[in-house]
Amino acid sequence: MDSKILDTKWLHPKDQIVIAISRIYNRGLTTTSGGNLSILDENGDLWITPSGVDKGSLNASDITCVTKEGQIIGKHKPSSEFPFHRAIYNQRPDIKAIIHAHPPALVSFSIVRQIPDTNVTYQTKHVCGPIGYADYELPGSQKLGDKIAEEFAKGYMAIIMENHGTVLGGSDLADAFERFETLEFCAKTLLSAKIIGEPHCLTDEEIQYYIAQRPNDFPEMETVAHPSDERALRSEICNIVHRACAHGFMFSAIGTVSARWRGNDFLITPTEISRWDMTPADIVQIKDKQSEPGKQASHLARLHQKIYEQNPDINCIIFSQPTNLMAFGATKKYFDVRTIPESWIFLQDVASLPFEVFLEEKTDELLDQLKKGATAVLIQNGSFMVTGKTLLQTFDYLEVAEFSAKSLVMGAPMGNMVPINDAQVEELRGAFLK
Repeated sequence: MDSKILDTKWLHPKDQIVIAISRIYNRGLTTTSGGNLSILDENGDLWITPSGVDKGSLNASDITCVTKEGQIIGKHKPSSEFPFHRAIYNQRPDIKAIIHAHPPALVSFSIVRQIPDTNVTYQTKHVCGPIGYADYELPGSQKLGDKIAEEFAKGYMAIIMENHGTVLGGSDLADAFERFETLEFCAKTLLSAKIIGEPHCLTDEEIQYYIAQRPNDFPEMETVAHPSDERALRSEICNIVHRACAHGFMFSAIGTVSARWRGNDFLITPTEISRWDMTPADIVQIKDKQSEPGKQASHLARLHQKIYEQNPDINCIIFSQPTNLMAFGATKKYFDVRTIPESWIFLQDVASLPFEVFLEEKTDELLDQLKKGATAVLIQNGSFMVTGKTLLQTFDYLEVAEFSAKSLVMGAPMGNMVPINDAQVEELRGAFLK
């Protein structure tokens, strides 16, 4: 069930809710009893998770419908938080889906009564926008519904609930889920950053300038062919993307993967399509600097084109935002990969570059690192970029990098890292990098 597509056009609200709650529960973002999801359909009927039913084993028959006339249809009572779902829908006709849950990082913000700064990356700000804050009221009460509805009336799409968790709205459930996991990623990144230093966030002006100057699309090709090797590569890319989502390295709206196809032609993930639900048909072919018609390639496609043109040994590129790596990107702390032999052998020294290297006129600094033989580069408040000869190798490097970053974050409270020394590095170089 988890692999199906969250598409309101094709799936019944009950099925959408089951898929979304399964993803939330399986990634440890809510508990067996915690959290609730709902969808308001085109008839005005509200579909909602039931009260007191295991979130880890919900199926479509468990979902409850509350009709617009107030009739309850289903074998379970609706969630005890039904009042605030109804209050939000009454307040905001543009919202058609709601997620409420208790993900640990966002709960951390709610219990210290702070709001996460979504400017930690440009993607988090773009997806989540500004965050509201609702004072504590009794769970399940009309007062809580009124309090939350007041915040949504101010235009927010995501709200921190004091000593309670978070609630988010969306134009559909896929939109709400994208906002939910992105906001939890934002909170986790800030918390990890606090362990190793002080996070720095982008200004609104920096984000707006970057979005405004992103390169225009490639011109579209008139005809496109999909030979068997191209179709196989599409499937490989999707498998890596889905794996990255399952590991928490990518999210609905965050993460780009490309692979060289023939010469400097390549395939790349699209924008505006959930990474969780990406299919081979969604992947975009770039051939002779032209894009497959009718698709929107990643905004980083032109940068990928330059990398392939200048580095014939690079066959795959991944840009992603794993939490611990982005903690180093947010604090601008040095990411020292001399943790264990594998980390240094795969990654060697990882340069940390300013966010500005994403700008069209500033990419040379990033490209120079690759020309010097860098496998990976950390872009502050932006992304972690890793390259390789195959998709699996590149993903392996990404895993090793995030595991290394996580070890550094976890070890920070115990004391300063003691890295592999220079003599040991030279020994590794002689044994593995001949």
